[in-house]
Amino acid sequence: MIYGELIRLRAPEREDLPRFVAWLNDPDVRKNLALSLPLSLLEEERWLENMLQQPPPEHSMVIEIRDGDGWKPAGNCGFHFLDWRCRSGELGLFIGEKSLWNQGYGTDTVRLLLRHGFNTLNLNRISLKVFETNLGGIRSYEKAGFVHEGRFRQAEYQDGRYLDVLFMSVLRSEWKE
Repeated sequence: MIYGELIRLRAPEREDLPRFVAWLNDPDVRKNLALSLPLSLLEEERWLENMLQQPPPEHSMVIEIRDGDGWKPAGNCGFHFLDWRCRSGELGLFIGEKSLWNQGYGTDTVRLLLRHGFNTLNLNRISLKVFETNLGGIRSYEKAGFVHEGRFRQAEYQDGRYLDVLFMSVLRSEWKE
């Protein structure tokens, strides 16, 4: 487990998949992700099998919050496109439980991923992509130290309109734990 202030990260298990499918099929959750079609449990099982074929640092993790004496899944996160020569990677995350939105769990997850990326994986640059309409995500990333690098204009098509995709990053030298 990897522990933050409000959350912990753990490896996904097969029994998590129905919850992931429910989250990813929710239009409110999906609108901030690069998903446009409904997702089946079979597809999510294939995702898990494919993900487990990747190097361990690129395995997705379940975001959990305290729930009484135990822990409750809240979302999913991880690093993608790791480049070991350049010491860079891209992070992605979502809080799937809508009742937990705007409570600091996303920001805590980003901070924990930065700590893990810089201190454990020895990355020098961590980047992400975010839709211009994801204002909560953008605020969370800025709070964690990400700076805006650029914008791909009208790079995403969603619900009958084009959206800009923002690129943000943080360098190890800029990061304050």
